[in-house]
Amino acid sequence: MRNPHGTPIWYEYHAIDADRAQAFYERLFGWQIAPSGDVEGMDYRIVSTADGEGVAGLMRRPDPSGRAGWLFYIGVDDVDAAIAAAQAAGGALLMPAVDMEGVGRMALLADAEGQPFYVMRGAMDQPSRAFAAPPETRPGQMVWNELTTADQDGALAFYARLLGWSQERSMSMGPLGEYRFVDAGSTCIGATMPVLPKGAPGWLFYAEVADVDAAIERLTAMGGTVLQGPDPIPSEAFSVVAADPDGARIGFVGPRRT
Repeated sequence: MRNPHGTPIWYEYHAIDADRAQAFYERLFGWQIAPSGDVEGMDYRIVSTADGEGVAGLMRRPDPSGRAGWLFYIGVDDVDAAIAAAQAAGGALLMPAVDMEGVGRMALLADAEGQPFYVMRGAMDQPSRAFAAPPETRPGQMVWNELTTADQDGALAFYARLLGWSQERSMSMGPLGEYRFVDAGSTCIGATMPVLPKGAPGWLFYAEVADVDAAIERLTAMGGTVLQGPDPIPSEAFSVVAADPDGARIGFVGPRRT
């Protein structure tokens, strides 16, 4: 999977209990999750939309003492150059670059505030459809990437230097600050926002759903929690920020049909 430099290419969930996480997310988003069979000795599962589009991986968390959570992979032209650029900009290398036959080269980095993310150069020319921007979205795809940060200017400067991201538009949140939209080339991939009261810094990813209220019902029935929303957003949709039963944050967007 090769995507233009700076665009999301894959998502990954690190689970406390992979079977429990699979059952939760299959029901919540209608995903199909199955073993990949690609990594010997490792239980790595592929998450796909109902029509078979690959979205993410699901695996048991590598650090037994860590927390469950979502990460994403960002496509780059050169993984080693991205590592050097990240370190020069105040970031850190968390996992050295590795090559996976038939998959690509990847490394786990942290930005200047310590937030982790992967960079990847895919081995195949076919682009990933794990992330899609409107109007090309379908239920089950990831459609928005949101960074909550105590230093929006610093975060934007870091990712601009590393990935070429830009920020030209913003939306006022009143006394809470600005919601700043982030572009990778001509594609708006998400936004940055300040840390809100009772909020926490970090990346949050949103999947599209066909019915927000129905998704909330499924979420709460399985032990998940609504943290915020449903809130109206542009394009007549609504957004929800939630936590799964293990406390990992996930978002979803879509219409309200009830």
